[in-house]
Amino acid sequence: MKKRVKLTFPQRSVHMPITYRLAKDFNIAANIIRAQVAPNQIGTLVVELSGDIDQLDESIDWMQTQGIRVSLASREILIDEEACVHCGLCTGVCPTESLTLDPQTFQLQFNRTTCVMCEQCIPTCPVNAISTNL
Repeated sequence: MKKRVKLTFPQRSVHMPITYRLAKDFNIAANIIRAQVAPNQIGTLVVELSGDIDQLDESIDWMQTQGIRVSLASREILIDEEACVHCGLCTGVCPTESLTLDPQTFQLQFNRTTCVMCEQCIPTCPVNAISTNL
């Protein structure tokens, strides 16, 4: 089973080897989608956790006992079709090529299933046609 979660670390916990502990202690694979972690600051990670459902639940309980706030990351990228001018700037920053221009019509295409919510496309859009649902 997979769960996409956002982890928010208090300042005292940013040094913890969380992904190592998840793999070693709970047999959970953690695919880091986005990270903002710096010493002596609150840190955030968006990760996709993969493993047995019981072990996923146990690992989330453990992280919460360590003072890490865990919330389901249910956000998704939204594209305002009326505002989009199909310039293609967002396609150049998309690491998974979820945003592409159709070679025939030059219209923006979005593959939601491959998007990892890195949000690099949002500030790149010159007409603010890209946002998230939260």
